[in-house]
Amino acid sequence: MGTQDEQRDGTGRRALLGAAVLGAGGAVLGLSGTARAAEAHHGGGLRSLPKPTIIGHRGTAGYRPEHTFGSYELALDLGADVVEAGDLCPTKDGHLVCRHEPEIGGTTDVADHPEFAGRKTTKVLDGVPTTGWFTEDFTLAELKTLRAVERIPANRPHNTLYNGRWEIPTFEEVLKWQDEQTRTRGKQVWIYPETKHPTYFRKLGLGVEERVAKLLRKHGKDRRNSPVIVQSFEPTSIQKLNTLIDNPLVVLLSTADSRPYDFVDTGDPRTVADLITPKGLREIAGYAQGIGPTLDLVITKKADGSLGERTTLVADAHKVGLVLHPYTMRNENPFLPLRFRKGSDADGYGDAFGAFATYFATGIDGVFTDNADTALLARADFVNG
Repeated sequence: MGTQDEQRDGTGRRALLGAAVLGAGGAVLGLSGTARAAEAHHGGGLRSLPKPTIIGHRGTAGYRPEHTFGSYELALDLGADVVEAGDLCPTKDGHLVCRHEPEIGGTTDVADHPEFAGRKTTKVLDGVPTTGWFTEDFTLAELKTLRAVERIPANRPHNTLYNGRWEIPTFEEVLKWQDEQTRTRGKQVWIYPETKHPTYFRKLGLGVEERVAKLLRKHGKDRRNSPVIVQSFEPTSIQKLNTLIDNPLVVLLSTADSRPYDFVDTGDPRTVADLITPKGLREIAGYAQGIGPTLDLVITKKADGSLGERTTLVADAHKVGLVLHPYTMRNENPFLPLRFRKGSDADGYGDAFGAFATYFATGIDGVFTDNADTALLARADFVNG
């Protein structure tokens, strides 16, 4: 699969990649002093990150309940280059908290709080009826009485050991934590927050982009070389952020036949398939620095879960200057392409190293992963040939 591309991009690309690997520790990978010195001349900003960049998805969601400081700090301990610290959802009183979705029934112990039983409701979230408890119906003080729990216990029963240990962090707490971790670890910590359902929240009078920009400005992190990458599944959210802040911005892309919800809301007929054409990518490059496609947009996947053909997305995006950070690599069988699965246990690990190698060979610039330690070992294999 893709042997000609691998031969063309292989040895030379790996030599270049070797010069870029810092986060995993150049000395650990046995890189030369020349290679490490080469990175020092790249300067700050998005393109100074090691490649392929290892992005800790919601921290280390493979090992701790997601979007907790326990998950974020473990991602750094394991060597992640960037931590996706913050899927940002507003509270009733306008604070931004870090939750995977506005509905928090699956990621907190809210159902165990009788005082909040009456808050359970059904809302239409991006066109989908959703039942549960929602961040916008709670004040920050109320949310701080809750504790995080494992979101997918069937796949990660070991994570339930940590249920109840951590509270819900705010984005401002994350920004302060980033500074503290940078000081204590002696290296710049990068974060990668996401604006969640911005059209939905704007209609509730809780615009996300302005709140993100205000906090970044307050903490001096709204600049081109600031170590904060902001992402969203809604292109208009990124366009708005492009007028408010100078941070690197990334458009997330779901399946080819899907439509971003802001497009649905405004009647824009385009799908993700339109956005990943050369024309669509040129448009994105006018207001963003990167894209975060689902892995299936890089290598197609068949109905049985087996891999199909490598697409031209990596080459097409690179032609217009966009970086690619696809999502999400996980170690467990159900999340891996068919040929990398081992057995049928929902919580069993497959050949994640084989999967990482396959995706790295496409030339992607980084990857979101729930298992940063696995990703770093896979990158070492790839970089060192």
